[in-house]
Amino acid sequence: MRDVAVIGIGTSQFGKFPDRPFHTLGAEAVRKALSDAAIAPARIQVAYGSRIFLDQITAQVVLRDVGIAGIEMINVENACAGGATAVRCLWKDIATGVYDIGLAFGVESMTTSPIAGKLIAQGEDDIDAKLGSNMPVVFALMAKRLMETHGATAADFAQVSVKSHQAAALNPAAQYRKTLTVGEVLESRLIADPITLLQCCPNTDGAAAVVMCPLDMARTLGGRPVRVLASVLQSSDYFFRKRDLTSFDAGRSAAARAYEMAGLGPEDLDVVELHDAFAPEELVHYEDLGLCRPGDSVALLRSGATSLGGRVPVNPSGGLLSLGHPLSASGVRTVCDVVQQLRGEAGPRQKEGARIGLAQMLGGNVNGLEMGAAAIHIMARD
Repeated sequence: MRDVAVIGIGTSQFGKFPDRPFHTLGAEAVRKALSDAAIAPARIQVAYGSRIFLDQITAQVVLRDVGIAGIEMINVENACAGGATAVRCLWKDIATGVYDIGLAFGVESMTTSPIAGKLIAQGEDDIDAKLGSNMPVVFALMAKRLMETHGATAADFAQVSVKSHQAAALNPAAQYRKTLTVGEVLESRLIADPITLLQCCPNTDGAAAVVMCPLDMARTLGGRPVRVLASVLQSSDYFFRKRDLTSFDAGRSAAARAYEMAGLGPEDLDVVELHDAFAPEELVHYEDLGLCRPGDSVALLRSGATSLGGRVPVNPSGGLLSLGHPLSASGVRTVCDVVQQLRGEAGPRQKEGARIGLAQMLGGNVNGLEMGAAAIHIMARD
């Protein structure tokens, strides 16, 4: 296996652009990633594209606008983890020597999707939604359990949103750049007790892209490579385990595998970008990623360790809660934001001296409570 590096990153603006076709968002992110890598489109040998809603051959349509054609193009869908899955697939191609240089991107136009303006897509045969087992309800159940077992309060969940919006206010790419108070979050419309509207990620349009190649090649290109120490993708073991409302089986297992692959532990992380579609889930990820001991996630949040300027800032981009969640793009965007931190290019959101970062993305809902896919990438400054 070869060492792999990210050599180019790019994101579009995140926001609501109902009059903008999805392929223009994707092309914007791809062009930025190619420019950042300082390579011509003709050098790309393979491309993975990810999108959940509508149409087909996303990669081919997007890359046509960029001038990339005549190569292997693969389209993947893996719920919210689709973009991270595209990154993982590209990593495997480069690591195993199938290709030397490639591109992975995710794009979504949520404002033109079937769930525009909704918290859940409910079809006539959607038994989970009819029974109330939709995403807001699932995370509300987790929040209630955290209140019982961890001593969490509604104010703690609101603080997660406050923390994210404080970071997003410093991020020019974010959809919402307004700071909030705990009171404002708690007083927003109730969605699923105790989750309020400002604890839910907004529907967002956007795209993100990365260019990757072998680390040895990256060092000859004169850019700013970031080494990929671990790339892991797995599903939940939903047939054989007891459900736990304060943990995601797939997320916890993927983290353990990623740390083993990278040869380090959670104590080595300087910055983390993760899936926070609903504010209470960030506390669950703290423990699944090993950022604290089981039962200590509330104390970790209250300590300020995961805020800007803290020991291990979590979602210094603003996260899904305020940057927005264009589903297939988010798993690539988290990788881009970690790379930006490791390069020292995050401006006022920068974690000083950041050397090692983790990008996580979960997606899907199996058996009502288990995530269908979890992807983790651990990266280091070269």
